[in-house]
Amino acid sequence: MVQYSNILYCSDFSEEAEMAFHHAVDFCQRYGAQLHMLHVLHSGYKYMRHIVDEYVNEDKEEQVADDELLALAESDLKSRYGDRLQECNQAVFAVRVGVPFVEIVRYAREHKVDFIVMGASGSSELDKQTFGSTVENVARRAHCHVMAIRNPELAFKLPG
Repeated sequence: MVQYSNILYCSDFSEEAEMAFHHAVDFCQRYGAQLHMLHVLHSGYKYMRHIVDEYVNEDKEEQVADDELLALAESDLKSRYGDRLQECNQAVFAVRVGVPFVEIVRYAREHKVDFIVMGASGSSELDKQTFGSTVENVARRAHCHVMAIRNPELAFKLPG
């Protein structure tokens, strides 16, 4: 039997992410798993700073978003989802900065996540043009199962 103990729900606050939230909570309850709730603030600078800076100290993590912005994002994550967790009382809220698919995969590995739940398409058209679909990149690179939740109202319409 399949058993999940660490489920990662990724939110970009889009409509499909909202639909994915309900599935993540359902799986959390079904398996008695810990639910990790992650939002990634987009910043490509984190990975390109060696191009623009003369010296980068690799031993020290450089902060690319201020504490106030990180706290605001985490507060938004908690206010949107915290009251609706039902029996998922082991929820962890986290905010990362970087390219979303990279940070999602990194977080999943660091926290030994065994199942990722996310919306099939997000809110950033720029990301799709620059990096491809976040969910596609996560599904290709994650070490665990990935579930992409699609809004049935946005289903492809066959011609004819």
